[in-house]
This record gives sequence, C-alpha cells and structure tokens, in this order.
Amino acid sequence: MNVIDKAHELARAIKDSTEVSDITSAMKVIEADPESKLMLDNFRQSQIELQQRMMSGEMPPQEEMEKMEKLFEVLNLNLGIRRLFDAERRLSVVIEDVNKIITDSLSQMYGGQQ
Repeated sequence: MNVIDKAHELARAIKDSTEVSDITSAMKVIEADPESKLMLDNFRQSQIELQQRMMSGEMPPQEEMEKMEKLFEVLNLNLGIRRLFDAERRLSVVIEDVNKIITDSLSQMYGGQQ
C-alpha cells in the first residue's frame, strides 16, 4: 500500500464530496451578487488581518472581537453567505474527522492504546 497514492485518493474524495460541491455552488450565488461578494470579501480580509495579529501575539481589544462577531451575524442574514458558511463548517468537520482518524492510527507509536 502506497501512502502517497492513498493521500491522493483521499484528496480526490474530498474534492468530489458534497461539502465541496456545496461550497462551490454557494460561491457561484455570492459571486453573482456584487454586494454579497463585497461584504464577504471585506469580512474575509478583516478576518485574515485579525488572525495574523493574533498569531503574532497581539490580542485585539474586546470591542474589535465583538465587532467581528456582529459582522458575522449580519452576514448570516444573507442566505447565500449563510449557505457558504454552513458548507465550510461541514467541510471543516470532515477534515477534522480525517485528521483525528490519522492521528489516532499513530497513537500506538507514542505509547497510546489502539
């Protein structure tokens, strides 16, 4: 069994999954609506900047965190964006599950039970 071949097979399975298909179709809906696209792009940019600051050790003020939460809530009122966020969350769960399966399979190597 070639692990790399199996990894490519897994990547294809994820790419062909319902979750990825749902993300793709949600993005098409958003891209067809310039206002939704702009709102999402602005949110994503703010999200990236916030994450970068946090990774560099800077803790943003509580007001800024609350502002991002409120913006997320506003975006969720947009059905297309909510559909995208839901699909992204489902894909994230799949990836977390795959990661757990792989990690658990290696736990014996580090003295864990299998």
